[in-house]
Amino acid sequence: MLGASEMFNSFLRKAQQETQQIPTEEVPLEIYLSNGQKVEVNILTSDQTEDVLEAVASKLDLPDELVGYFSLFLVREGVDGGLTFVRKLQEFELPYVSVTSLRSSEFHIILRKSYWDTAYDTDVMDNRVGLNLLYAQTVSDIDRGWILVNKDQHRQLKSLQEKGSKKEFIRLGQTLKYFGYIKFDPCVTDFPEKGCHVIVSAGNNELNFQVKLPNEQMKEGSFKVTRMRCWRVTSSQVPVGNGSSSPTPGPCSSAKCEVKLELAFEYLMSKDRLQWVTITSPQAIMMSICLQSMVDELMVKKSGGSIKKMLRKRHNGPLHRSESQQAVKSPPLLDSPDPNREQIVKLSTKLSSVSLRGISASNSANDISGNDFHGNYAFEGIGDDDL
Repeated sequence: MLGASEMFNSFLRKAQQETQQIPTEEVPLEIYLSNGQKVEVNILTSDQTEDVLEAVASKLDLPDELVGYFSLFLVREGVDGGLTFVRKLQEFELPYVSVTSLRSSEFHIILRKSYWDTAYDTDVMDNRVGLNLLYAQTVSDIDRGWILVNKDQHRQLKSLQEKGSKKEFIRLGQTLKYFGYIKFDPCVTDFPEKGCHVIVSAGNNELNFQVKLPNEQMKEGSFKVTRMRCWRVTSSQVPVGNGSSSPTPGPCSSAKCEVKLELAFEYLMSKDRLQWVTITSPQAIMMSICLQSMVDELMVKKSGGSIKKMLRKRHNGPLHRSESQQAVKSPPLLDSPDPNREQIVKLSTKLSSVSLRGISASNSANDISGNDFHGNYAFEGIGDDDL
């Protein structure tokens, strides 16, 4: 795999430095925790994500075996204190270069857990530092409204806080709606109809939609990652006029254009019906990264592997997915009355990897090619019992 090549990653790291004209030197870098606390580490400008993560873990006294349970995320903080997740920092990135090149105090790097299955919270909570990190994240998510809490639950949580019962606080948090989810900024979707405003959240192996319909009615639904046949991220240049994006694509100069990002996934709506759902959002890449990491976890469990080993392996080096993929056969093609859709499905089954490899440029939402897709090895069909 090209992404696992140290030579290729070294090239990417050097390209980042040269592009921003940043020499290799020792610098301080602030990493934020979920509670707003800052941890300052001394690193080299040429240090990649894993090096910075290790430096933060060392500063916090987080054991080596738990480092892989956490990741660094680039976020933007709004004037109201709200957080927008830009992306999870990748292995080949230089965190110092990534955050300083944005030249804005709104952007910073935050430490957050990097897994989805709450069963693995137990591993982290067995350690004092891990417990404090999870506790801080849970409190923060509740305060931001990412986790839904009613009055009675709020009273219980406050009581546990006053007692200093952090484990019990997290255990109660695990029973609440949207625990462990990442919430994205409001965006637009074409489901259930075109132009619907939606708030998307990722967690529990699904994308959750809170949709505002044109008649002002609110609806909620979830798309399970195991029913996504494949997905893709596309970018396009969209003309900007009078401060708003024009719905009609066309030629434009860089001064009058903005980049539109879309995440589209093909979803198994019923036993023999696949449908494309498109989300238009500046956070489309982050959404795709979330889907990818959910698939990674599911594949490891499906092949009988251990999430602990996967996280440690990710920490000690690139994560190779070939072994777990060989244990699971690609799902059979579904019969579809739409010949165009059937062709799309066939293209997706040709993929040998589910890795995210950047953005596929496309000037049209209908411009479909096999290289655009992220095939999903965790895809499962629907049987009669599911209907």
